[in-house]
Amino acid sequence: MDLDFYQDEIFEKRSFSGQEIRNKEFENCVFQQCDFTESNFSGNRFTDCTFTGCNMALVPLNRSVLNGVTFRDCKLIGVNFTACESSMFSVSFQACKLDFALFSNKKIIKTLFSKCSLKSVDFSGSILTGSHFQECDLENAIFSQTKLDQVNFLTAYNFTIDPEQNLVKKARFSSESLAGLLRKYDLKIE
Repeated sequence: MDLDFYQDEIFEKRSFSGQEIRNKEFENCVFQQCDFTESNFSGNRFTDCTFTGCNMALVPLNRSVLNGVTFRDCKLIGVNFTACESSMFSVSFQACKLDFALFSNKKIIKTLFSKCSLKSVDFSGSILTGSHFQECDLENAIFSQTKLDQVNFLTAYNFTIDPEQNLVKKARFSSESLAGLLRKYDLKIE
């Protein structure tokens, strides 16, 4: 990528493996089935972009801006979203593998996580107000001092959330998932 600004571009089935893709701006761009293994995305600005079927595992996003970015069917294992710029941070995830990703102390309100694997994701100290975890696997996800007001967990599963350690006012849970709220008490729910 030689330019500093890309607009309305489609990047399809390209390998950017090991490349330094830094300090660039992408507006209304589409990335389809691209491989970003061991790439460095630090300092980039993505506005209204879509990533579909991309491998972005462990990609550094230090000081990057993600504004109106959609990820579909992407591998985002271990990505540190905490390192992104907080201003204008707006993302959505559909059918993504986000295991071991970091969102700690991040303000990610009204965010859609749909059919995602979020195993061992760290949401400590995050503000997730109004977000929706639709059919998401939250096994071993960390919720500590997290603001979960009005979050929809109706179809989420495998989560453990301590209502005494998190703000859960008006959060929505299914009756089948109540065990995840009571796990610390070691109760036998039948």
